[in-house]
Amino acid sequence: MRQYSADLTPPWKKSRPAPEVPAEPGLVVEEPGTGFCGAVVGCEAGTVTLEDRFGKHRVFPLQPGGFLLEGRVVTLVKPASGPVRPTRTASGSVAVPGARARVARAGRIYVEGRHDAELVEKVWGDDLRVEGVVVEYLEGVDDLPSIVADFAPGPDARLGVLVDHLVPGSKEWRIAEAVTDEHALVVGHPYIDVWEAVKPSSVGIDAWPRVPHGQDWKTGVCRALGWPENTGAAWQRILSRVHSYRDLEPDLLGCVERLIDHVTVPCGT
Repeated sequence: MRQYSADLTPPWKKSRPAPEVPAEPGLVVEEPGTGFCGAVVGCEAGTVTLEDRFGKHRVFPLQPGGFLLEGRVVTLVKPASGPVRPTRTASGSVAVPGARARVARAGRIYVEGRHDAELVEKVWGDDLRVEGVVVEYLEGVDDLPSIVADFAPGPDARLGVLVDHLVPGSKEWRIAEAVTDEHALVVGHPYIDVWEAVKPSSVGIDAWPRVPHGQDWKTGVCRALGWPENTGAAWQRILSRVHSYRDLEPDLLGCVERLIDHVTVPCGT
C-alpha cells in the first residue's frame, strides 16, 4: 500500500529558503515591508543601506527573505570581498572606483579662504581629482581684478572664482563686476561666510545667529551659540558635521558645480 504524508500542502505552497544574493554596490532591491526600493550603497554590521532614485537613504537589517530582487524573494548577504564601496561621491556624482587623479589642468578654481577650500575639498574632492582641477584660496578678494590679470585666463586655462556674500550692492559685488575676462567666471553665494552655507540642521542648531554689524561675524556666532570663542576649533566642529552635498545649502552647491563645469569645458567650446 502506498504511504501518503500527513502534510497535504501543495509543493508550490511550501516555503523554501530564499536564495542568498551578495549585496554588491548598485544592486537594486525592494524592502517589501515598506515598499522602499533602492540601490545598495553600504553593507556592514548586519545591515544594508539602500539609496532610492531621489537620493534618500534607508538602513535595513539583513534577515532571511528580507528583500525582493526582480520580484523574487531573496536573502541579502554581505559580499565576500568585504565592505561595499560607495557608488556616489560626497557631491552626489557617480563614483569611479580605483580612479587615479588626473594630471592637474592649467585652469584653477580660486576661493576666498581656507575654510572655503576645506569645505570644497570635503564635498567635491573626489570629483576634482578625477577632473584634474586644483582649488586654491586667496585670503580675500579685495585685489581680485589684478589677481585675475596675473593669472591671464585663456581657452585652455580657465579661471573660476567663488566669492562669499556676493549680493547686489555689496563690496564683493562691485569687485566681481570689475572682472570682465571672458575666460574667468566669478560666482558667489549670499552668505556672509561659508559657515552659513552649511545647513543649520546639520550642525545641530535651529539657525545661524544674527551678528550685530561691526562685530567679527565668526566670533559673534561662537558667542551667540555658547561655543568657545576659538574660530578655528568652531570651524572644525562645523566641518565634521558635513558628510555630503545634502549638508550644504543649494546656493553654494550651484556655484561650485558651475565653476567645475566652467574650468573643465573642452578647449574650443
